[in-house]
Amino acid sequence: MSLLGAMNTAISGLGGQSAAFGNISDDIANSQTTGFKRVDTNFIDYLTTSTPTDNEPGAVVAVPDYVNTVQGTVSQSDNPLGLAISGQGFFAVSQSTSAPGANPTFSPQQYYTRNGNFEMNAEGYLVNDAGEFLNGWVAGTNNVLNKTNIVPIQVSQTAYKPVPTGNVTLSANLPPAGNPDTTGLTDSLGDPKQDPVSSTISVYDAQGTAHQLTLSFTQTTAAEATAANGGTSAPAYWALSVTDDSGNVIGAADLQFGADGTLSAVLPGTAFVPGTPPTNAIAPATPPLFTTGTSGQQATLALPTMYPTPTGGFQSLNLDLGKFDGTDGLTQFAASAYSLNGISQDGVPPGSFSSVTTTTSGDIVVNYTNGQSRTIAQVPVMTFAAPDSLQSQNGASFTATTASGSALADIAGTNGAGALVTSSIEGSNVDLATEFSQLIVAQQAYSANAKVVTTASQLLQVTLDMKQ
Repeated sequence: MSLLGAMNTAISGLGGQSAAFGNISDDIANSQTTGFKRVDTNFIDYLTTSTPTDNEPGAVVAVPDYVNTVQGTVSQSDNPLGLAISGQGFFAVSQSTSAPGANPTFSPQQYYTRNGNFEMNAEGYLVNDAGEFLNGWVAGTNNVLNKTNIVPIQVSQTAYKPVPTGNVTLSANLPPAGNPDTTGLTDSLGDPKQDPVSSTISVYDAQGTAHQLTLSFTQTTAAEATAANGGTSAPAYWALSVTDDSGNVIGAADLQFGADGTLSAVLPGTAFVPGTPPTNAIAPATPPLFTTGTSGQQATLALPTMYPTPTGGFQSLNLDLGKFDGTDGLTQFAASAYSLNGISQDGVPPGSFSSVTTTTSGDIVVNYTNGQSRTIAQVPVMTFAAPDSLQSQNGASFTATTASGSALADIAGTNGAGALVTSSIEGSNVDLATEFSQLIVAQQAYSANAKVVTTASQLLQVTLDMKQ
């Protein structure tokens, strides 16, 4: 074994320990970097000659050991847009190639990171503290996510366009005995007239202006119905009248219920023609000659209004009273008073941008002042066959390599992808106690290799001194 060979081996050891020291210092420096993944050091032995009778000193080479699959600590954050991945996977991000303040352009290179400390910048893009732009599946004008492309997510702060009401749905129970008289009025037979019961709801026109509709129900007895029918026997029924906020009656109907208390027949009343002044004297159809509705069919009344539409004409509403022989709409079950179970409409008033939030499924949701919300994008979790083989880049990000395999985009929590934790960030996976232990070992190994070099130097000097 040559002294020069021993010295060269020790020098390679010095280089290897220097590389290990560099990785340790990098880990310690980034122990507080969001989403940082530590780098350990592996040492590889290279031989020159090794036989049963001869072993020559070789060399050692230090190679980085990327630890990308070890989870960092996930902690709660006061940043509502902060995201952390619990489990495997990365966020897809892009890096800008444009000057600050200019319209952003992006590098075609796709990057991946665990740094989910995202905030919305001046242009509405979601950017982490390393300046990387969050990518995802973005919804088109039809509000359907385009899952064929992953692009930077931009939040629009435009107003929410109003949606005119098209349908009003009512669910209520009418008392079989009607509502007792408190007014002293009498019907056409001189009997005390039942007080009407009613419910109100706000609906919206094409400009988002609210209008109030009142749905009033008055019970007509069998005696009054028979009298109105020219003496021919007729069943008791409820008269429905729909009035707008100007006091105009825009719809009327007669409602009959079966012995089981479910809606059995509807005879629509006369309605005014839109565009002409409505009369306040629209009455239910007379005589009340009911035809039984088809069981399971929806009982719907068309309500013409005086609300103009952008294309001309007037807005029409549909009043849904539930199914015939069903219990989802109007019923007449045993009760002493009118009971409103639910009343709703599908119109929406205008709204302004309020905030943007995230969900555990990765949805990016824009909220508006009118109480509405809209999903504009979804953040996928990118997984790799060999994530430890990703190539490290600036900003605690990575790029794919041949060894890592291509990225697979999945919804959070599916197909092995990690779950998303909202309003949270993932810290560095560096353990300072371990790093300090490795630092001591590297220091001692470096000193030992240095001792070999100095000793080999002394032996070579002895050899040179033999010539004297």
